[in-house]
Amino acid sequence: MERANSATIVTSTGDDAVVSQGDKVPAAEPPGSRVAAGLVARPTQPAWERTARRTAHWGLVKAGRPVYPARMLPSFLIVGAERCGTSSIFEELRQHPAVVSAILPRKEVHYFDCKYQHGLSWYQSHFPFKVKAKLAARGTGAAPVAFEASPYYMFHPLAPERIHGDLPGVKLIVMLRDPVARAYSAHVMRIGRGYETEPFERALELEESRLAGEAERLVADPSYVSYNHRHYAYRARGQYAEQLEHLERIFGRDRILVIDSGDFFTGPVPVYNQVLDFLGLPHIGRPLFERPSTRSRVPMADSVRAALEEHYRPHDERLAAWLGYEPSWRR
Repeated sequence: MERANSATIVTSTGDDAVVSQGDKVPAAEPPGSRVAAGLVARPTQPAWERTARRTAHWGLVKAGRPVYPARMLPSFLIVGAERCGTSSIFEELRQHPAVVSAILPRKEVHYFDCKYQHGLSWYQSHFPFKVKAKLAARGTGAAPVAFEASPYYMFHPLAPERIHGDLPGVKLIVMLRDPVARAYSAHVMRIGRGYETEPFERALELEESRLAGEAERLVADPSYVSYNHRHYAYRARGQYAEQLEHLERIFGRDRILVIDSGDFFTGPVPVYNQVLDFLGLPHIGRPLFERPSTRSRVPMADSVRAALEEHYRPHDERLAAWLGYEPSWRR
């Protein structure tokens, strides 16, 4: 079973790190350049590396499926939100001796959103053997728990119901961040990985047409995978309250823990301890907390920021009512 070290916290290439030194995004280009404007997409992972990872993943799953009953299933999931610091909390939780993650990929399996057609045995084949996990957790006084973190789960219209059906009793962790900053961070990532070629303001203008009918089609056709819904919901993914209300209707409030990423990065130890209490895990050791570095980017235009802040005002008020307190970006 693999363990995290301090470097892994800042080298994650998942969809959801707030920022990450490992993401191969070059320094900011001169204002007015095509790259600075978001008109040139720059993939961050070499083709050979993507091919090697896919091959290794295929081999792992193929070898693991015949013995999948001997493997673990998650007891908890980090389900969102994208670009809100889920990579950091993921790596810190992996350092606990009673916590194990998926094997490959470690963080984002994306079973309940994009790969549900493969079946539960395929999903279970991604996780460590129960015997191995018990040995690793020996001496902690706790039963080992497995988890993964796919931040599209919270936003996908069918993923919550699928999770509830396949993982009875599972607990959910949700991380939230200033939705304005989240949207811009998502766009920077999409540009860097070659998913987006439009500048941020134009991408926001296109969002409604890009997403038109996509959620409805996902619900109508469970086999459908929507590229646009996953990649172009810059504004919609930050409408947190409606997503949390959806989760609450399915799982109940007691099985959902919401973490404000602003509070987490300001004071990680008490938030981490809160997570352990939520999961019923002993407070053993202390993980290596590392604050991610700031990703180089052209500043957001003031007019765009003002429009987004106005858009999110009612959504944030609804969120505050759901939480029972003001999120960090409104204090």
